[in-house]
Amino acid sequence: MLRAEKMEVKDGLAAIEHFFQKGWTDGLPIVPPTEERIYEMLQSVNMEPDTIVGAIPERGRVFTAEIVAINAVMAGCLPGYFPVVMASVQAICEPEFGLHGPSASTHGAAIMIAVNGPIVEQIGLNSGANAFGPGNRANATIGRAIRLLMINAGGSPEFDRSTLGTSAKYSFCFAEKKTDWTPLHVQRGFKENDSTVTVFACEGPNQIQNHGSLNSVGILRTMSDRMSALGTMNMASETEMAVVLCPEHYHHLQKEGWSKESVQQFLYENAKRSIRDMKHGGIIDAPIDEGDEYKFKHAIPSPEQILLMVAGGEAGRFSACMPGWFSYKQSKAVTKSIKAATGFT
Repeated sequence: MLRAEKMEVKDGLAAIEHFFQKGWTDGLPIVPPTEERIYEMLQSVNMEPDTIVGAIPERGRVFTAEIVAINAVMAGCLPGYFPVVMASVQAICEPEFGLHGPSASTHGAAIMIAVNGPIVEQIGLNSGANAFGPGNRANATIGRAIRLLMINAGGSPEFDRSTLGTSAKYSFCFAEKKTDWTPLHVQRGFKENDSTVTVFACEGPNQIQNHGSLNSVGILRTMSDRMSALGTMNMASETEMAVVLCPEHYHHLQKEGWSKESVQQFLYENAKRSIRDMKHGGIIDAPIDEGDEYKFKHAIPSPEQILLMVAGGEAGRFSACMPGWFSYKQSKAVTKSIKAATGFT
C-alpha cells in the first residue's frame, strides 16, 4: 500500500502546474506519478513500497522505495531504468559518498552516474555521440530522477547553497564505451559481466581539446595541464577526478601501446603545479620562497583516484575532466552492483 498523499486534479496539465506551484519539480514539466505508474516501477525491482533504500542521517531524511519510484516516474523513467535508479540511490547513500556535504556545498557539485555492464545495451544508455548531452531518454531521466529525489525528499531546497550550480545538476548520467581497456567497474573490483553504477560528486564536464598532437604524450600533457588548473578543488584540496577520453584520443593512445593504467600513471605524475605557481596564482596566500619551483602539488592523490573512462562520438578530439568535490576524505566515488542492490540481472 502506498503512503503518499493522493490528490485529484482535472487532467495531466493541471497536475504539472500543481507540482510547479508546490516546488516539486526541477523547473521542467514532470510526468504525473499515478498509482499505476508507481507500482510498475516497484514491480521492476520486486520491492515493497516501504522498503528503506537509503538515508541522509545529517538531515533526518529517509528514502523508501515508494519515494524513489515516485520521483523516477516524475523524471520520465521507464520501469526498465528503475534498477539503475535504485542502485544509484543506494550508492549515493553509502557513508563514503558523504551525500550531505556535496549536496549542501556552495561549490555546487553534480552527481555523476557512470554505468557499466550488460544493462547498458539492455536499456539503451548512450556512451557515444553527445553522451553528456540531451537526446537519450535513459541517460536524461535516470540522472533527473536522482535530482528530483534530492529536491523532493533529500532536503535540497533547504540545504543546497550552490553559488552558481551547474547544468549537470539537472542530470548527469552516461555509460562507459566498450574498448580494449579494462572497464571502470572491473578496475573497481567487479566482473566484466556485472552491471554497475559508479557515482561521483564532481563539477560538470571541463572539455579538453587537442587536435594538433601527433603523439600520445602531447595529448596526455594537454590533459594534465587542464586537470591541474589552479581554480579547481583538486588543486586546493585532496580529491578524486573523473576523466573521459573521446574515442579519437583513446584510439591514438591504444595504438601506441598505452593501457588505462599507464595513462592513469602518466596523468597522476604530470597533472601537478609547482608551489611557486600556486603562490603566484593566489591559491596559496604566501610569499614565493626560494626552491618553490621544485616543490609540487598533484591534482590527484594517486593514479587509482583517477576515474578514467572512454565515451563520446567517433569524430572530434574533445575529451573531458570532472574535478571532484572538496576532499576524498569527505566524499569518495562509490561503485554499486545493480544486481546486489535490486536483484535485477
